[in-house]
Amino acid sequence: MSSARATTTTEQPPAKRRSSRLSLPVVLLGVAGALVLFSLVRVISGANDLTSSGTIGAALSLAVPIGMAGLGGLWAERAGVVNIGLEGMMILGTWGAGWAGYQYGPWTGVLVGVGMGAAGGLLHAIATVTFGVDHIVSGVAINILGLGVTQFLSVTAFEGVRGGGESQSPPIANIREVSLPGIGEPLLELERKHLFLLSDLAGILRGVTVGVSLLTVVAILLLIGSFYVLWRTPFGLRLRACGESPVAAESLGVNVYLMKYIAVIASGGFAGIGGAFLAIVAGNGYREGQTAGRGFIGLAAMIFGNWRPGGLAMGAGLFGYTDALQLRSGVESVHALLLLVGVALLLVAVWLASKQKLVSSAICAVLGAAFLVWYVRTDEVPGDFTTMTPYLATLLVLALASQRLRMPAADGLPYRRGQGG
Repeated sequence: MSSARATTTTEQPPAKRRSSRLSLPVVLLGVAGALVLFSLVRVISGANDLTSSGTIGAALSLAVPIGMAGLGGLWAERAGVVNIGLEGMMILGTWGAGWAGYQYGPWTGVLVGVGMGAAGGLLHAIATVTFGVDHIVSGVAINILGLGVTQFLSVTAFEGVRGGGESQSPPIANIREVSLPGIGEPLLELERKHLFLLSDLAGILRGVTVGVSLLTVVAILLLIGSFYVLWRTPFGLRLRACGESPVAAESLGVNVYLMKYIAVIASGGFAGIGGAFLAIVAGNGYREGQTAGRGFIGLAAMIFGNWRPGGLAMGAGLFGYTDALQLRSGVESVHALLLLVGVALLLVAVWLASKQKLVSSAICAVLGAAFLVWYVRTDEVPGDFTTMTPYLATLLVLALASQRLRMPAADGLPYRRGQGG
């Protein structure tokens, strides 16, 4: 009887595990739907800056430092180390880029910024991996240390220097911008006609192909390269195994300490690139307070992206886009966003209802209706709300996406060599 049961049990096919990853056709369909929605909102509201090339170009520039900070967080957390010290590492990167950039050129500034950020990552790795310090405590210490060290170094290095001061570096030469030849003017002409969908597509294409900094191109290549390294190479598999089950990885011969060190130092280097971008491309030199919390926003973008590069890019792009809107056109475009968010929430509510998630669907429907009523009953939004738009958008998206998130299983857990023995 027992053998018959065993045979019956073994003959049953294992239940298929549904993949949470979206297929390429679904992603493309979602992008097309979003473009149609943006175009409709632009036509209805008359806020042409929603998809203008200027807004898209500014959004791309604003998204890069956030994306680099988030990429740093992704490398560290995929290896099992929580890194909330990204803000401090970005601050170190801005100072390093400012100090070296005005003396030896912008690209040298980028390299020194990467080195300063990586040094912050090394300190975090020593504290968390070698000495077992709580990851949050170490990250907070790195943030405080980055701020204090750069303030001291600024007084030492920049005070009395022409164009510099105790809180800023002298100006830095710009990094060259590149454009795809032959398409800028035709796309601009089509954009100015304000045609439904076509002009929106022209504005988006022109924003990402004309006047793009070479450092932006480098950042995009690093994002793509990180996906390939972490998900398509044996090295990436070993590194991610350290974040899922370091004991199992150790049993297979993986040097878990080394992998964690590599990941956290690389994490600081990526944050340093984000800081260098702020100092050289977004500004023309180091300024105290330049990061403005972008290291923490990068962490939020990484969480929104479910610890994957593609989702991280979407999260960074969302913040960069809303920030660009409020900086470029202020009240008018932010008011149009009320309509956009309202319609989007209602569509999400319908989708959730089709998945039998009735409570979440009802919440989204109520919020969507509230945004639509707000849009209809007002002609503008308060100025304070306009400034808060990027942060509110980040919180809203994180709240909606929280149910599908899955962090690495051993993320933030203490590990000691041989603990599984």
